[in-house]
Amino acid sequence: MPSPRTSGTRRFLGALAASLALVTASAGAGTASVPGPAASPAGLEEVMFVGNNWDGTADVIASRGDFHRVGRVNVIPDKEERLREIYLNPVRLAFFLGVRSGPGEGHDQFVDDMYATPDGSAMVVSRPSFADVVSLDLRTGRINWRFPVAGYRADHMAVSPDGTRVAVSASTANTVHVLDVATGRQLGSFKTGDKPHENVFTSDGLLWNMSIGEVTTALDAPWLDWSKGDRKITVVDADTFETVRVIDMRTRLDAFGRGDLSDAVRPLVFTPDEKKIYFQVSFFNGFLEYDVDSDRITRLKNLPGNPATDPDRTTWVNDSRHHGLSISPDGDKLCVAGTMDDYATVVDRATLQEGPLVPASKPYWATVSGDGRSCVVSESGADRVTAIDFATGRRVASVDVGDHPQRVRLARVPADWTGPTGG
Repeated sequence: MPSPRTSGTRRFLGALAASLALVTASAGAGTASVPGPAASPAGLEEVMFVGNNWDGTADVIASRGDFHRVGRVNVIPDKEERLREIYLNPVRLAFFLGVRSGPGEGHDQFVDDMYATPDGSAMVVSRPSFADVVSLDLRTGRINWRFPVAGYRADHMAVSPDGTRVAVSASTANTVHVLDVATGRQLGSFKTGDKPHENVFTSDGLLWNMSIGEVTTALDAPWLDWSKGDRKITVVDADTFETVRVIDMRTRLDAFGRGDLSDAVRPLVFTPDEKKIYFQVSFFNGFLEYDVDSDRITRLKNLPGNPATDPDRTTWVNDSRHHGLSISPDGDKLCVAGTMDDYATVVDRATLQEGPLVPASKPYWATVSGDGRSCVVSESGADRVTAIDFATGRRVASVDVGDHPQRVRLARVPADWTGPTGG
């Protein structure tokens, strides 16, 4: 008689097979029309930047259609100089090796996040292992400016609505820096909870930061959640950097009746009207809905777990179970990267019903294609990027990229660009 785990695995594989059958059957189906972004300025082409974290490269791919690769950028042209500095500083070397053995899973982390300057001339990149942010000239590949962050690791970034400022989390210093993208000059900074992670600018002139606490310790049992540190959402005025609101999800989760869940807020997305937030938390295969005005959690979605996923929480990458979330431009569909469960799926926001479970190898991020029709996930375990149609939930394209892709961002580059000519 098969064990419960074997039976569960067969049921999960059966669900994946059914999903694949649905994908095949819907291959000729039409795609709902959703509004896309405004046309690129004259002389610029819309693309996507894909950060290959372990490679130290960023692939530039088409933002729609077949998502073919346009070019590649070396984001660590100064690698030897940076390593020389690190090896000569025992404290920096200790943290450098700590990043490698902890969040890097045995690899150096050379690129976390990337954005283009408004004129498409440069790529701004956060580099965790080098604890800095650099601007790279897209024509030559050379560094325009470099900003060392406080502490010893740079993490997620966010770009302001006008594209002129970038916020970067300095994760070991509990600080967010806001920089001028053209010059690298710091415009301001603010303090956060432990290990600041994702940043989001909103249209009302605010900047949100989510701190996730200690995610590389082995103290992952639910009763040890208190050991993970001070985790909170810090909301500041995006011009003055003064704190206007602090949200402790621990009390909100408790009030919702889910005191068992971690309060480490991972990727999140706002609805188009910015009245609701959907967010993932450490160790959870699903997401929650939070109403901004009433300041309370209103719904929860528990997504399928893969029986083949190791139940030992210490084996999950940086406390993630699911890590990656995006929302369609019309706000009707959510796309979820089921990182440790090896799938991605589109969820109807009204009903919270998931669509086909699209097999994916350790999907680590989810964003939206340039035309708004697809969810784009980075498959960090397969070194590729995959697009999934929001309307049908089916895979529509995949493209190979570099080693361990993570963040994927929309950008604009010169229309004739195919890669740097030097550097």
